[in-house]
Amino acid sequence: MNISIITVGKLKEKYLKQGIDEYLKRLTSYAKVEIIEVPDEKAPEILSETEMEQVKDKEGERILAKIHPDTHVIALAIQGKMKTSEELADTIDKLGTYGKSKIAFVIGGSLGLSKAVMDRSNESLSFSKMTFPHQLMRLVLVEQVYRAFRINRGEPYHK
Repeated sequence: MNISIITVGKLKEKYLKQGIDEYLKRLTSYAKVEIIEVPDEKAPEILSETEMEQVKDKEGERILAKIHPDTHVIALAIQGKMKTSEELADTIDKLGTYGKSKIAFVIGGSLGLSKAVMDRSNESLSFSKMTFPHQLMRLVLVEQVYRAFRINRGEPYHK
């Protein structure tokens, strides 16, 4: 299975990089996982609604350029469906069973994802009704992907 995590912006925080690297190392025996960073759109702090959409559209174009046509896309969005770890594991397992060996999880920038990215997505996933920094979501996501593979293999993992 090939899993891409497509995300907007560079990760600068060393402690987050260390955590992500640890889970990526653990995942090597289960799947090929890569993190693809696309540049965030530079914008002033205060934006109009139109300007926000323009920023999301530009970032969305960069995201969509990294997605292969045969990839199953899961967008991370507050309005997405919440799943348990077991349900996410089941989703990943079923995708592999039914020939979808390429999965892309998409994490937007600070303004979220464009309509075009959401339209391209096969499903959207929410980790909470709360807002998290997109850099932190990378770590949470790779941990949950790792947990999903452990669940699917019946291997022990702390609860």
